Amino acid sequence: MDEVLLRSLTPSVITVLVRRGADFAAAEDAVQDALVEALRVWAADRSPSSRHGSDRAEPLRDAKGWLVTVAWRKFLDAARADTARRRREERVEEEPAPGPVPAVDDTLQLYFLCAHPSLTPASAVALTLRAVGGLTTRQIAEAYLVPEATMAQRISRAKRTVSGVRFDKPGDVATVLRVLYLVFNEGYSGDIDLAAEAIRLTRQLAARIDHPEVAGLLALMLLHHARRAARTASDGSLVPLAEQDRGRWDTTLIAEGIGILQAALARDRLGEYQAQAAIAALHADAPTAEETDWVQIVEWYDELARLTDSPVVRLNRAVAVGEADGPRAGLAALAALDATLPRHAAVAAYLHEREGDLTTAARLYAEAAHKAPNLAERDHLTRQAARLNARRGR
Repeated sequence: MDEVLLRSLTPSVITVLVRRGADFAAAEDAVQDALVEALRVWAADRSPSSRHGSDRAEPLRDAKGWLVTVAWRKFLDAARADTARRRREERVEEEPAPGPVPAVDDTLQLYFLCAHPSLTPASAVALTLRAVGGLTTRQIAEAYLVPEATMAQRISRAKRTVSGVRFDKPGDVATVLRVLYLVFNEGYSGDIDLAAEAIRLTRQLAARIDHPEVAGLLALMLLHHARRAARTASDGSLVPLAEQDRGRWDTTLIAEGIGILQAALARDRLGEYQAQAAIAALHADAPTAEETDWVQIVEWYDELARLTDSPVVRLNRAVAVGEADGPRAGLAALAALDATLPRHAAVAAYLHEREGDLTTAARLYAEAAHKAPNLAERDHLTRQAARLNARRGR
């Protein structure tokens, strides 16, 4: 049985248990136990339908029904240990017979629950990956480079926080999208490709809700992911966008992303993810870096700044202005921003280099390297400083 298929069924199985009366935390635990059982059973016998016993009845034909049956029994086992005899017997009497699962799907509500405003961003991400994504605690811990016990505590606290939230209350799409974008930006770590996982979860969300910003986020992810293979050299060093081998970009993902974006924009309900995707599409559409339509990119940054009022957006806009109108104009736009912004020094270094001030640029690249948030970025900026210092010494 494909592990990806199992994980894709996780949210709908959880919601079936919740509809039957299980609280969210207990339902999520029971489904995780059922997933472990499924992997064990189906790995041991590729034809489990030939086995005896209802737990193993025809899982390949009805994997969801199999998981619901096993998870419900796991929940009942836990309930027997935690509840009084009278209530326990009532639940046992209420156990549904094995068979087709009702078509009601509360997966969308589960997205909302896992991104509840009462959760911290880190907790919302962890709970989404576990309850909606179907990942194990170990996989999530490895992806975020923290001990498994630490991640288990984070997930347990998150489940306790949302345990009383009703499924029938409307959720906030914007919060869900922020959580999914946080997952996407983690990239790849451990044995889980978080960028690909975020795309899968966003596709799943897009299939359940007709919202232009959901489409915009999916388009943005696809367009960024299409450039992934070209972002790093064979030695692991970063390759700037202008220097990337565009022949290594995934044109299928680019075409899909642009198609999704165009359909979203046609609805005339612009949001920040659509605007970001439009900028990414203009980069993807340029045959060479020199042919990039920077004027239109500046216009999209203006829209994005209007939508978000984000200083980070204005920082990126300064780069685009420097490309469209020259480095001096870019530096003028940069001067209006707080110099303590992340990557401010790197942007200033790039624009000063474009203007020909190599001494200032080298100093700022070194300063930016010192503040870099990760090793790959620090190494890249250090090399830029060394390159300019070498040019000056000739």
